[in-house]
This record gives sequence, C-alpha cells and structure tokens, in this order.
Amino acid sequence: MLKSQAWRRRAQKTFAVGSMGSLVVFAGSAFIMATPGVASADVTKTFAYTCSGGPFSNTSLTVTLSGPDSVTAGQTFDVKVNVPTLNVQNPPDAAAPLQVTLDLAPTGGTVSDSGAKQGSQVPTNGSVPASNVAYKIAVSSGTTGKVSVKPGALRLAIGTATSATTCNPSSTTDVLDVPIGTGNGNGTDIIDYDCQLANNATANGYPADAKIRVTLTMPTNAKANADASITWASAFQSTSDQLEIPTGFPTTSPKIYANIKASGAGAPATARGEAALTNVQAGQNLTTLPNVTVKIKPTSTGTVTVTPGDLAFGTSATSPAIKCTAPTSGLKTYTFTVANGTASPSPSPSPTPSNTSPRPTTTHTRTLTITPTPKTTPTRKSQTPKAGADTGAGGTMGPDGRLFILTGTAMIGAAAVGGLLMRRRSIRG
Repeated sequence: MLKSQAWRRRAQKTFAVGSMGSLVVFAGSAFIMATPGVASADVTKTFAYTCSGGPFSNTSLTVTLSGPDSVTAGQTFDVKVNVPTLNVQNPPDAAAPLQVTLDLAPTGGTVSDSGAKQGSQVPTNGSVPASNVAYKIAVSSGTTGKVSVKPGALRLAIGTATSATTCNPSSTTDVLDVPIGTGNGNGTDIIDYDCQLANNATANGYPADAKIRVTLTMPTNAKANADASITWASAFQSTSDQLEIPTGFPTTSPKIYANIKASGAGAPATARGEAALTNVQAGQNLTTLPNVTVKIKPTSTGTVTVTPGDLAFGTSATSPAIKCTAPTSGLKTYTFTVANGTASPSPSPSPTPSNTSPRPTTTHTRTLTITPTPKTTPTRKSQTPKAGADTGAGGTMGPDGRLFILTGTAMIGAAAVGGLLMRRRSIRG
C-alpha cells in the first residue's frame, strides 16, 4: 500500500513537471509567433579600387555593391553602388554634384541605364559625403541559377567638368552574385520605386531608386456599397534605400500619399490614402514610413483584386515634392471578398386620415330610482365560465412541474459530489 501511494505521488509530480514544460514550450512558441519576422537582407560585396588623377586625392577606395536577395528571370533589379567619402584636391568655386560612372559587366543580364549617375554634393571646402547610386540590370528570360555582376572602371568627376579621378578594381575576377528566384526578390512585396523631385529636378541625389517593402492588409468584413479599409504598411528594404529630404521640402504638415489599383465587384480602379510624416528635416534621410489607411467602396458582391501603386510625399497628392512611381508589372496582388450590404429599411406607410367632420347628437333624459341592497360578503370562487375557454386550474392541480426539474438537478449534483468523494477515497486507500 505504501509503495502504491509513493508511486501515485511520483506520477503526480511527473505530470506536474510535464505540464509546466508544456506551458513553457507553448509560451515560447507564442512569443516566436508574435515576434515580427526579420526581412531578408540584400546580398552585398565590397571591392577594392586604386585611384589616380582628377579632382580627388584618394589613392584607394573600398566600393560596396549590393543587390536583392533574389531576382526573377525576365525582370529588372537594381545594383546599388556605395562610394565612400572623398577628399577634394581641387575644390569647385561653387557646390556641384558628384558624377559617378561605373562600368558593369553582368552575366545573365544587361545594364539598361549605363552612364554617369549623380551622387552627393561636392562642397567648396571639406570632403564629399558618401554617395549611393544605382544601375538597373535586366535579367535575361532564360537565366537560371544566378546573375553575376562584375564591376569595372570607376570614374569620379565634379559636375560637368571633364577632369575625372579614375579608379580600377584590384581584382578582375571578383563578382557580385544575385540568386534567381530563391528569396524575396522582385515580383513580390518588395517594390523597386523610381523617385523624382517636383519638375524632375536633379538635386539631393535625385532621381533615385528605392526598394520599399509594401504589405497590404485586406478587410475581412467588406460589404457592397460600404467603405472597406485597407492598411498599407511599408518600410525601406535597407538604409541605402532611404530617401533624402531635399531642400525646400515642406516641413509643415507633410504627408505620405499611397495609391492602390483595384478591380472586381464594382470597385473603383484607383484609391488613395494619406498619413502624416514626422521628424522631417531637409538634408536628412526619411528613415521610417507610417501606416496608411486606404478606403475603397465596392458596389456589388464578389472578389476585389488589389495591387500597390505609386507613392508621393509633400502637402499635395497631385503636386507632391517627391513622387515615387511603381513598376506596372511583377507586383504582389491581394484579394478580399465582398458580401451583400444591409438592405435599406422600407418607408413606413402614411396613416389614413380619419373623418373628423362633426356629427349631430341626440340627447335623451331619463329618471332612474336606485334601491340600495344590504351588504354581503361575497364568496371567493374560481370557476370556468360555461361555453368559454378554460382559464387554468392554477393551484388546484397539485405540484408544479418546475419542482420536479429542481429536484432532479439537485439529485444529479449530489451524485456528482458523491462520486468525487468515492474516487478520492479509493485513490487514498
């Protein structure tokens, strides 16, 4: 008997430990599920260069090339080029943009916009801040495995000056490899935006390419002829994609404007939402993007297909300070279902007016004599009227059925308590 009781206690302890372990595993799993996933980073590689001549005194540079973690055959992607800080040997008389020209030789694709790119401003004194420029690589439709991009000669000039510092790669075999179709890449929720300033100005590193990850959250209870809210969440894919706030950008109540394209269930072809931008300062990068609510009103039941579109920044959606154009194909699509809307209540019928015309009345006069009767105490009886409906016997029929229900419930509860007591006693026995 003692061994049996010890075994039971040991089993109870093991069960408690196991339950606690299950609870810890469950809590850990819930924490992992609740933690936002980390976006895949771009593929990045550094290349050593030796330089000579021209307006800059740097004799060596470390240039960084980066691309998306994967690309799709037949699509286009950006190779971003980071040029480090430069020392000006012959400063210009007036500030002018740095002109960056990098030769690229991709395997599995072609450069679609070769030539000079505008970098940071070259001041009249001091060094030139690091610059980020980008080149577009069009991937051949039959490419499989990867695209290899080999950097070549790098030329650095000030403005339109013909004098340039020439830099050559220390290695002629190093390449940047971008995989085909194994990660996020183009064609998903990472959108390659082409950003321009108002009037197509070329200051502050614009035009610029920016990869922005866009996620749309669809409504779950959309109804016909009612506004459905779509949440637009976005973030720059990397720090090199962040947009610089140009000189003259409105810092009083600036906004971000997000556009979507829609089709199906009688939805409008386009819709727009807006949200306020915070911590905006000219010359600084725009690091975070607020969520935007876009409302769309379908007019019939069915399925609505939604695609993210252009972005704009400023105080006007039609005349923004910065406009970022999305590609017309290869974007992720979203859908939501539209149910029947609530029917409008029918109007109440108008009441029929009654005839209020006065009618003549006849008055009769009679004399009545009332003889009082002696007071008697009436007998209280409950009878069923003859030839009438039964009114019920009430208390004359005996106990109410609810008494049996309550008694039965009490008996069931007593049986349950007794069973528990017997089980506990048998376990202790």
